Amino acid sequence: MSSPDKLVYMANQIGKFFQSQGHDRAVKGISEHIWKFWDPRMRKSIFAHLDAGGTGLDPFVRDALEKLKNA
Repeated sequence: MSSPDKLVYMANQIGKFFQSQGHDRAVKGISEHIWKFWDPRMRKSIFAHLDAGGTGLDPFVRDALEKLKNA
């Protein structure tokens, strides 16, 4: 399983790719990418990190993870 720092880095890289599309489209793109391509254990770990405060997560990524977690 990946460490929270590695997952934060990976999620923020995804966020940078989608950032130019504006908030709503970026959040949708980030959440779809994480849902499709991340292992369930990775998602569980990043959600736990989010619940613990989400240190280091970019704002769009944080919003995407909240949306995905509550879906």
